Amino acid sequence: MTAVAQATAFAPRTGGSRPLAGTGALLRLALRRDRVMMPVWVLVVGGVISSAPNSLKALYSTAADRSELAHSMSTNGSLRALYGPLFSDSVGGITAWRYVTFGALMAGIMSLTIVVRHTREEEETGRQELLSSAMVGRRAPLTAALLAAFIANAALALVITAGLGGEGRGGALALGLVIGGLGMLFATMAGIVAQLTESARLAKGLTAAVLGLAFVLRAAGDAGARDGSSVLTWLSPVGWAENMRAFAGERWWILLLFAGAIVAQAVVAFVLAGRRDIGMSFLPTRPGPAEGRLATAGSLAWRLQRGSVLGWGIGFLGAGVMFGGMAESAADLVGDSENTREIFERMGGQSGLTDAFLAAMVGMLGMVAALYVVQAVLRLNAEETSQRAEPLLAGAVGRLRWAAGHLVIAFGGAALLMVLGGLGLAIGYGRDAGPILGACLVRPAGIWVFGGFAMLLYGVFPRAAVAAWGASGIALALGWIGPALDLPQSVMNLSPFEHLPSLPGTQMHWEPVLVLTALAAGLAAAGLAGLRRRDMQT
Repeated sequence: MTAVAQATAFAPRTGGSRPLAGTGALLRLALRRDRVMMPVWVLVVGGVISSAPNSLKALYSTAADRSELAHSMSTNGSLRALYGPLFSDSVGGITAWRYVTFGALMAGIMSLTIVVRHTREEEETGRQELLSSAMVGRRAPLTAALLAAFIANAALALVITAGLGGEGRGGALALGLVIGGLGMLFATMAGIVAQLTESARLAKGLTAAVLGLAFVLRAAGDAGARDGSSVLTWLSPVGWAENMRAFAGERWWILLLFAGAIVAQAVVAFVLAGRRDIGMSFLPTRPGPAEGRLATAGSLAWRLQRGSVLGWGIGFLGAGVMFGGMAESAADLVGDSENTREIFERMGGQSGLTDAFLAAMVGMLGMVAALYVVQAVLRLNAEETSQRAEPLLAGAVGRLRWAAGHLVIAFGGAALLMVLGGLGLAIGYGRDAGPILGACLVRPAGIWVFGGFAMLLYGVFPRAAVAAWGASGIALALGWIGPALDLPQSVMNLSPFEHLPSLPGTQMHWEPVLVLTALAAGLAAAGLAGLRRRDMQT
């Protein structure tokens, strides 16, 4: 018996007058379905933050090093825009400064994914209609999703608090609570958006866009104010998290802001959930043309993915401009710390510090673009499981043409993102546009490997296709924290990006680019062959 069937069988058969009937059964179902995803999110994010003090102690081993870092943060607006102001030069204070934004963003993404997965996605696939046949209450699915998100965020807060307890219990608790609180804030926001939209993809995209806007507001505010007091900073919940000032004289009243916003958003979400039918939304999707621009499988793929490409592209251009503007300030961040200099050189090659910084930023953009290519390829899986692909493939469109349209968008879109990121870096830096763009155009070879791997899993093992996210996530973690932790080269080599030349500033080698491109093509071809032979999912 499947998990959905079990939940249907054991859900209370009560009338619609009990809006929360069946919440317990749905919560158990959600936890069972996320029994791998949620622990991975919690342990990876919590583990990265908890392990930070060890690496930071190696980077800033003396009080003088930490004091110099604090001075650099107070005088450099570009660096404050990226990390926020540094309120304390203790190891705990530096940990909070370096990871509060990272933890907030990761908790937000985790939470919105959980809530949309167990609300709008369930309705979109038709599973919620089956569950509701057991007389599940109208507000039970949303309640179960928010409870699942609460459990995940509480676990994350607990891991962070326990991991950083050695640096100060009050600061560790404060950092854990604000990261978990921001996760719940975006969980309830996702609950609202899931009622407004008719598509799980759109619900995730809109909530993620709000999360991105919160980061941008925080960055803009901190660039102009040294102490986090800007109005723009206070308009962002990410700004609230940094103004908690963990390990720097905690402001416990900040938690009231999170609690008030969470309760208010939850009330709105529950009111909306009680006023619509299953599968419906307050903002129905606008029907599009059935001919003309959508006459081919490729044009349909572009229509489905163009919004994603546009959103990612704007983000890459903006990030490039911000990182490029920081290039001249790289020396201020490093100061006299040889350990920090070595980390930048490990991330970006053995050239001059500015070139190493630019190469490191190009590498980071490439690793983030790997997430895009996985998302774009796995859109095939979403189309199939939601049964939208079946009527399309029942006509004259073959499986290979259908899949190839999405692969072209995924692979071409990844290259476009790197071009936009390179343009942003060149604009922010103000010179050397050619070398920077050249460096960005080398990265798609590594990005495409993840797209090919996602296609292989989808074509041959569709139920395991989600593992492609894990592969790209591991590469991102290796590139982000691997140099700081001084991981062995054999471990770093697990990432395809490690084999590419670190441009600008080093010599170009075409062999790894060609090998990785061929590997990506082979993986994609194997996935297409598997898709052609297997049965479609039902």
